[in-house]
Amino acid sequence: MPFKTIKISLTVAATALLSTAAVAADFEFTFAHVLTEDTPNARAAVVFKEEVEKNSDGRIEINIRPAAQLGGDVEIIEQTQMGLVHISIPPTGNLANFNEQMYLFDLPFLMEGDDAMKRVLDGEVGTELLGTLEGNNLHGIAMWGAGFRNMTNNIRPITGPDDLNGIKMRTLQAPTILSTYRAYGANPTAMAYVEVYNGLQQGVVEGQENPLANIASMKFYEVQDYMTMTNHAYHTYAAVMNLQAWESLPEDLQTVVEDAMIVGRDAAREFTVEDEAKILDQIADQIEITELSDEGRAAFIEASKPIYDEFRPKVTPELMDKALAAAKGE
Repeated sequence: MPFKTIKISLTVAATALLSTAAVAADFEFTFAHVLTEDTPNARAAVVFKEEVEKNSDGRIEINIRPAAQLGGDVEIIEQTQMGLVHISIPPTGNLANFNEQMYLFDLPFLMEGDDAMKRVLDGEVGTELLGTLEGNNLHGIAMWGAGFRNMTNNIRPITGPDDLNGIKMRTLQAPTILSTYRAYGANPTAMAYVEVYNGLQQGVVEGQENPLANIASMKFYEVQDYMTMTNHAYHTYAAVMNLQAWESLPEDLQTVVEDAMIVGRDAAREFTVEDEAKILDQIADQIEITELSDEGRAAFIEASKPIYDEFRPKVTPELMDKALAAAKGE
């Protein structure tokens, strides 16, 4: 009897070991980003992970490294190109340092509202731009985003471009955005996202721009006096994969990853809408909030024209015209 018990136990153990081996992932990918885990896109990254692992039957494992654990956006882009990171969602503003056509998405007042944003990002323009990334050793899958950016500062309420005169504004390391604030009369400074709170607190910079979710998660309202709801540019992320990592996947798993990226993108947009309504209530008594008037918006749009002229050759006239038409629903 003891011998039989041992034999059965060994059989069960061997079966369990074989079962574990059978479900071991064929592919393990690192997904890095700079966002804190409570933000819409960080939560959407978890949705993406769950979708991939479920629909691949465990053949793909996604290891998320959030909150700039592996560096800032530019460092993560470089690591994704090298294959040290396999998946990332860098802002197109930073990605434009590697691919000039990405300047398009940071042009101010290009996309007025969510409908225009979806026509541009999810349509022919977004697809075309994602396709250009293979020249950067990246496979572009979808355009994510964190909502429209708004301006905060410590000097005065912003009601039009003239109010930005002389203000030291932190921006992404993005030529389009730097040129935009110079055109408005501000003094822009590129600074890594994780350094912004200290930069504002110490007076190295006096203002910044970000979507509401980022303003809230990084607590910028603690070190800023004024916020204007400019909604001047959609904070676009390109969901990308290292090209060799992408090509290593069989076709069925490529489909799993693509489908999961769309689910993640849509989840991020839903989370953004839900969070923004709550955030305004939460911070209303901690920062003075100004709604941009129609006159103020018209003045900003007029002041933005030279930026379009500057970046038109780099984006290409054809792509810019196509994006402008899509934004208008034409």
